[in-house]
This record gives sequence, C-alpha cells and structure tokens, in this order.
Amino acid sequence: MLRIKTFVVNPIEVNCYILSDESKEAVVIDNGTFYADEKEALFKYIEDNNLKPVRQILTHAHFDHIFGVGDFYDRYGVKVNFHAEDGYLYFDVATQLRYIIGRTMDVKTAPAGDYLSDDEMISFGNSQLKVLHTPGHSQGSICLYCEQDKALFCGDSVFKGSIGRTDFEGGNHDQLINSIQQKILTLPDDVVLYPGHGMKTTVAEERRNNPYINA
Repeated sequence: MLRIKTFVVNPIEVNCYILSDESKEAVVIDNGTFYADEKEALFKYIEDNNLKPVRQILTHAHFDHIFGVGDFYDRYGVKVNFHAEDGYLYFDVATQLRYIIGRTMDVKTAPAGDYLSDDEMISFGNSQLKVLHTPGHSQGSICLYCEQDKALFCGDSVFKGSIGRTDFEGGNHDQLINSIQQKILTLPDDVVLYPGHGMKTTVAEERRNNPYINA
C-alpha cells in the first residue's frame, strides 16, 4: 500500500510528495525544497523511516518545483526524471526565472535521467506509477497515476476548484482543458488528486464543481 507524505515547501507553497511502500523504496515528486530547514526535514523523514530513494520525478520543470533536486542528488545520487518537452525549462532555469518573476538566482539542478513518456510505467518497490502526458500548463506537464491506490499526482494541471496557469511560455489553455478532460476526468470518480499546490480533491468533485472545466 502506498504511503504518501506531503511537504509544503518554498515561498510559492509547492506540494512535494514522498511516496513509499512496505519495500521501503521511495519516490520524490516535485522536490521544490528551498530553505535549508525544508531540505533537512525531507532528508530526516527519509532517514528516520529507513527509506531508499530510487527516483525523483518532476510533474513539470517550472523553477518552483525543482529547487531541491540538486541537493537531493548530492545526498542520495538519484537523478531527476521529467518529460522531454520541458527540457528547455529545466536546462535553462535562469531564463524562465527572468521571464516569470523578472529576476534570476542560482538554482542547483541534478543530472537528468531518462525522459518520461506517455503511458510509461514506473515501478518501485511493490508499486507502479503510470505517466500521463497532460500538456497545457507546460508542454511537458505530466501526471503520475497509481491505479492500485487510486491516487493521481497531477502537478499544476488541475487544482481543487481551479486549473494551472497557461500564460507562461509553453502554456495553452485549450490544450490544458483537453488534457484534463481526456486524461484526468476519465479516471474513476474516487481517484484522489494530489496537486502541485493546495488541497487534495477527487475526480468526481472536480468533474462536478470545477468552474474552469465546466465552463
């Protein structure tokens, strides 16, 4: 059974998730840890629970979701995986920072592992995550679906009562709505959505109540 630990990190309040199961293998999703105490809290949780990190994955490569990947690599030697369409964002963080917030800063990244592709299965321990390519917030946005535990880690594609921004470079509103309708709302009603920001929700709740999807 999947164990999910959530850390809300950095000034933009990204949800960083650690997934593990009885095997003790662990996957980190959207490691946006920024402050030293956030990074140490993440490390402490892993080490206090005797977890073995085997993957760190990005739902997309916007700067707020990647702040912690470099220090994590230094600690555990785990490269970072993401969709190829977001490579230009990951490999040039300085440009996206200038574009999005009008300033730049040093962001320590990790070496990239293999690119992730639509419908790819990621196995760790006794668990599996299916990659769902959901472009719109960025061209390389993905969701990670654990069918066994009815959990979807949906990044910034959809939030409780809202959707991700599409005014950044690579964003496309119509494409995002299509991704949500075709890849997320087609999942069972009781699948829990774990977004990149804010509270968790369910497929059924967003199908009924999300004004952006129902517009």
